[in-house]
Amino acid sequence: MSQKIEDYSDTSSWSYHVDDSFYADLDRFSRVLAEDWPVAEVEPARAAEGFLAREARLIDEGRFNDWLELFGPDCLYWVPITPGGGNPRLEVSHAFDDCRRLTDRVYWLRTGLAFSQIPQSRTRRMISNMEVLDEPASGLRFIRSNFIVNEFRAGVAKSYTGWYGHVLQPQDGGWTIRLKQANLLDSEHIHENLTLVF
Repeated sequence: MSQKIEDYSDTSSWSYHVDDSFYADLDRFSRVLAEDWPVAEVEPARAAEGFLAREARLIDEGRFNDWLELFGPDCLYWVPITPGGGNPRLEVSHAFDDCRRLTDRVYWLRTGLAFSQIPQSRTRRMISNMEVLDEPASGLRFIRSNFIVNEFRAGVAKSYTGWYGHVLQPQDGGWTIRLKQANLLDSEHIHENLTLVF
């Protein structure tokens, strides 16, 4: 359903990118991420593995500006509450950040003044069981993987497990993230201070 925007200066209530077309793409991405895929060729699998390893290192080292540069202008960073994603038009999410909101998130983390990140989370993540599907018609690359994110903050160690869905789009001879979906194994349960980046 289209929303009529009365005040385009209020960017807290609307987005340049999150519209009906954006949601239609997200619905299609969710369907593809749920399908069975053939085993990927070695070259795209190794390239995808390298991309995810670099992304993980940037996050774990707190290099959030560099991490943000991995995303395209029509990107989505999504941490759904409903297992597997659900319908973000009707359901809340732990995070549902288009490019603007993701930029705000990174700025907020970089200030060092965010109370919920004092002290800042220290994280290390492991990524495994990676699958890759290239879609020649669109040029997109889909990646599924499992993750464990270990967090240490304020004397408390926690672990988060789940699976990632990445959709990459080609740009300037490389790849940018169109969608990063982090599906927590216990997504629908209560999580305290879920302010770290997955």
